[in-house]
Amino acid sequence: MTQPQLQDLLEAGVHFGHQTRRWNPKMRRFIFAERSGIYIIDLQKTLRQLEVAQELLRGVVLKGEGVLFVCTKKQLKNIIQAEAQRCGAYWVTERWLGGTLTNFQTIKKQIKRLKELEQGVAEGEFEHYTKKEQLLFDRERAKLDKYLSGIKNMSRLPGTLFVVDAKKERIAVAEANKLGIAVVAIVDTNADPDLITVPIPGNDDAIRAVSLIAAAVSDVIAEARRQSPLREAVEEGEAVTYSTETGVEAEAEGDRKKKPARRKRRPKPEAIAARMKTEETPAPAESSGGGES
Repeated sequence: MTQPQLQDLLEAGVHFGHQTRRWNPKMRRFIFAERSGIYIIDLQKTLRQLEVAQELLRGVVLKGEGVLFVCTKKQLKNIIQAEAQRCGAYWVTERWLGGTLTNFQTIKKQIKRLKELEQGVAEGEFEHYTKKEQLLFDRERAKLDKYLSGIKNMSRLPGTLFVVDAKKERIAVAEANKLGIAVVAIVDTNADPDLITVPIPGNDDAIRAVSLIAAAVSDVIAEARRQSPLREAVEEGEAVTYSTETGVEAEAEGDRKKKPARRKRRPKPEAIAARMKTEETPAPAESSGGGES
């Protein structure tokens, strides 16, 4: 694993921030100076934060948990997808579907549907359908594959998110914060670092800058994955949902609490005797009434 040096960050343009009128005051501690109306990021702090992020990701992977890469910028999504595939992580490079984390149970149903359609195409199960039905199946499969291909094998929530441009991916960051999932993100001078577990100050628009940081993160994940033991696959029924009233609710078919069986009431002897007495009392009146008729 090659750790990027200060000169590498400088050549990649990691130190270039946004214009001074577009800054977030909370990023003041990561700013080195201002040049020609543009903020310059302190690369010493960038290196320090990158090392902290690498340690966090290494610990997450060694525990057997996954990492999810999130970047929906057109000029960067191919780079992020390639780095995620190289280290065996998950990725989201198209539109972030609301509830991907907080409503993961519903997302798993869509993933299951995608796998069913792919299996049907591979085994030729749709050959007996009409051409229109086959076309509808193919369109549905293409749409699901576009948004869910990167998380198709994610059977449970990830342990950490690696986000490029925390401001653009604010929905993903908000969902991770609600569920207590750690977030490592490249934050520019216009982002809020308080929402990120480990912010990495740097240029989140330049291809070389993002590629350099993503490669350093990917190397750590790949190295830790080779050291970590394989974790058993989680059952399909496991899911986590988030409620605004109750917070996080983990639901697993094997772990759901069953309500105790209702206890049968034992009748008391006194009650039985009283009931029999009341039933025997009107008997003579009924018999006499029957004789008169």
